[in-house]
Amino acid sequence: MSSTTLPSAMIQRTVDGGRPLRRSSDRIISPLPMRRDSDLPPISHTVSLVIPAHNEARNVPWVFNQIPPSIDEVILVDGASDDATVRMAAHCLPSVRVVQQTGHGKGDALRTGFQAATCEYIVMMDADGSMWPGEIPHYVHFLDNGFDFVKGSRFIAGGGSLDLTPVRSLGNRALLAVVNRVYHATLTDLCYGFCAFRRTFLEDLHPQAPGFEIEAELIAHALRLGLRIAEVPSLELPRRSGRSHLHAVSDGRRVLRTLLAERPGGRRSAPLGAGKR
Repeated sequence: MSSTTLPSAMIQRTVDGGRPLRRSSDRIISPLPMRRDSDLPPISHTVSLVIPAHNEARNVPWVFNQIPPSIDEVILVDGASDDATVRMAAHCLPSVRVVQQTGHGKGDALRTGFQAATCEYIVMMDADGSMWPGEIPHYVHFLDNGFDFVKGSRFIAGGGSLDLTPVRSLGNRALLAVVNRVYHATLTDLCYGFCAFRRTFLEDLHPQAPGFEIEAELIAHALRLGLRIAEVPSLELPRRSGRSHLHAVSDGRRVLRTLLAERPGGRRSAPLGAGKR
């Protein structure tokens, strides 16, 4: 049977002479059909990557060289760095948008980046090399498939950490127990700032925290809003150089205060909206 006599709905896996395809050099005579007549081609959404940075010149090259080409917009929020962070970012990625932070703290830096973002999806990650940009397509995949907020987890299959100290691990477990109990959730990780969400929810997520606790605040607001949340496996790497800006005990206390203040029925419940789709 020649290839022209096969029904159009069949996957034609033959070459001239009728021999089945077995090598990468063999050609497919016709493109693979869709699985169902109702299937639609995947929709491509634009993605903004927001990276807050303060004196991360030695880490920026590795991070920027790992950014997937599918990212439409990279926003570096510079927190008054006195090293070559901005120059290094522009050297590695000439198209980078550099936004100067006018306030202080990671929370202020992320809000500055969120407001500057123009794409449909926003991804947030650190500039210290502890998060691999190559994982971003996994986050985008879940947003493409109906989820509203996607967060990385170091404690599900495929995830892990090469930088988690005993103190940080204990604090994360304690805070995770609080958020799961107070918000009736089943999350596996909390204090990890590799997240992505639809920009249409930015106003409803209403991030206000000044420091590292903004990560927990965003998750708490997403839970309260009833957003569809997905966790994806992520491997936390050691900071490539320099010292961490995180203070485990003091930042942990602020996270706890934030979780309790933002709980359903708490004093900050009123400003949150109902979430627009």
